[in-house]
Amino acid sequence: MVDGARLIRSAKSGSDWTLNDLMAYNITVTPQSPEQFFRQNHGTLLEGVDPFLLNSSLDDENISDAVFEYLGHLDLATNATQASFIDAFAQKTLQILGFVERGLILTARHKIPLRICGDDQRVAETDVCLLDLRSMILLVLQEDKTVFGRSYPEPQVIAEAIAAYQYNNEKRLLRSLPPLDAMTIPCITMVGTRPIFYLVPVTEALSNAVATGQYPEAKTTVVNVSPL
Repeated sequence: MVDGARLIRSAKSGSDWTLNDLMAYNITVTPQSPEQFFRQNHGTLLEGVDPFLLNSSLDDENISDAVFEYLGHLDLATNATQASFIDAFAQKTLQILGFVERGLILTARHKIPLRICGDDQRVAETDVCLLDLRSMILLVLQEDKTVFGRSYPEPQVIAEAIAAYQYNNEKRLLRSLPPLDAMTIPCITMVGTRPIFYLVPVTEALSNAVATGQYPEAKTTVVNVSPL
């Protein structure tokens, strides 16, 4: 078994994180069942969604323009030849499920500053990010780009969660609010059109360990679920 404390920690952006970086910062990922993860009936997410979205195809003539647009994004993402197709589909899905409301906005390719190993010039770039315009980052999403010749998304999305913790606390200080000792950052990775949901508990100790390039004694356990 690899001893994470002996692994080399170096200043790198979130897009360069690998499974070795998770071990180097004492981070593990544990799968959960949908019932454990959501702690409620996850099927309620679909309440209020237009049934035509769930039971129609692009060939149906009686669907609205909005349904046609969403199904078009789904079609492009299902057989994606470009990463942007999956990003657009993910954004549309989050909008339809009610994640966006007044004061919140979805952005693509959002760069979050990441302090790591004494370097404050690195970033963690999300594919999709849900922002509270007044204060903080609420959710980050990273797609699986292995089909496009790039690396596995799980370490990257965890790096983005750590960057979000650092960013959110800086925003709190600017508003004369005390920094939080811990935040649980909800994250999503997309494997094609299939989501995997994560809850990433980021503590001050973990953030400081990343910022200074140290191995944290306390283990961080991230939980995830693939509901499909």
